[in-house]
Amino acid sequence: MQLTHLMGALVCALSLGTAVANPHPQPSFPDADASDPARLGWMTGSPPPAERMLRFEDGSYFQFPAMRWSVSHFRQLMPTVGVSRGLGPATPLPQALREDIDDLRFMPLGASQPMTWRDSLKANYTDGIVVLHKGRVVYERYFGVLKPEGQHGAMSVTKSFIGTLAAILAAEGRLDPSRKVAEYVPELKASAFGNATVRQLMDMTTGIRFSENYADPKAEVWAHAAAGSPLPKPKDYTGPRSYYEFLQTVRPEGLHGKAFGYRTANTDALGWVISRASGQSVAELLSQRIWSRLGAEQDAYMTVDSTGTPFAGGGLNTGLRDLARFGEMLRNRGFYNSQQIIPAEAVEDIRRGGDTAAFAKAGYKLLPGWSYRNMWWVTHNADGAFAARGVHGQVLYINPRAQMVIARFASHPVASNTANDPTSLPAYDALARHLMALP
Repeated sequence: MQLTHLMGALVCALSLGTAVANPHPQPSFPDADASDPARLGWMTGSPPPAERMLRFEDGSYFQFPAMRWSVSHFRQLMPTVGVSRGLGPATPLPQALREDIDDLRFMPLGASQPMTWRDSLKANYTDGIVVLHKGRVVYERYFGVLKPEGQHGAMSVTKSFIGTLAAILAAEGRLDPSRKVAEYVPELKASAFGNATVRQLMDMTTGIRFSENYADPKAEVWAHAAAGSPLPKPKDYTGPRSYYEFLQTVRPEGLHGKAFGYRTANTDALGWVISRASGQSVAELLSQRIWSRLGAEQDAYMTVDSTGTPFAGGGLNTGLRDLARFGEMLRNRGFYNSQQIIPAEAVEDIRRGGDTAAFAKAGYKLLPGWSYRNMWWVTHNADGAFAARGVHGQVLYINPRAQMVIARFASHPVASNTANDPTSLPAYDALARHLMALP
């Protein structure tokens, strides 16, 4: 088995959040109904038949359409560490379900014909979606193999959790964003991260050499994936063997602070800084500071490398309702479950957004006027909406003015959000307008 074959699947599964449009034509894929993992019967049986068996070691688990099953079962295939919800009761999510959302119509970006909300869910290969309005569940749907009690890979939505932890520590004075990374992690002094500031990590404006071009076998993303793989390395492998070892090899390219560049290695480095500043792993800190205080229904979990280090760049898996709870907490400026879970100052810092000029240099044509702050995508629209985003359609979208939170898990065959944004972003906006118009 070629290591790069496996690593391609692993990286595509976990590392990206939003990619610049792919200039190459995308292959055609079976639609949501034809690729339904429950209908196809992946991993059903004791044991499953050979043609429905999926394995991590050979990359079969992340080949479409099989990956539509895998994203709801990562723990079954990969080593993980728990993010405990604690021992307290779950916080109830009041329901006020509406029957008028499925038929809501909107115009997709670049389209000439409108689409309904219901049809957009199939177009985006949605696995599950929860919409909160004023803290109440107004819409909830599950498809394929994801169930309300199930968990799903959040992909690069993970990055926004890590950025939130950093914002908490900064608000409390336990982390100084103006300090150099090497002051917290001396092991990174000789790397490209060493003379970057923590703030530059948090906003992804570092000048580092880290290509995520999967067509280039020499791109750094392959070395990153190989280092993070928990599988045994080939006998002739001489590269780094963990995320921490990989980060020490990252070389400079360009200047820090000049332009936004979406690179997963930044989040891994920030996770290391957070662990040094707090004395805890990001999984432990996430449990202590957020997950155990939300009144979550389920434990979350994170995938890990061969040394047990949580994958800060994309390894979080959660229940859908719990992801919505996290979003509702942020909509309420950090207050939820009858307590101030995170400092309001940290939430305000996220919502203010980052440098729009630096963001524009990255070339996201579908995200004009947006910015990136504390590993959150900030729209700067009239509603003050901001979002956590991950490959294959994962999103936590928060619209403060509409008092709306959308949590969605998906398994779109194309990793880049450019494939689903045209039918997602206008749908979110249309739903916000609809909810705001209610008496």
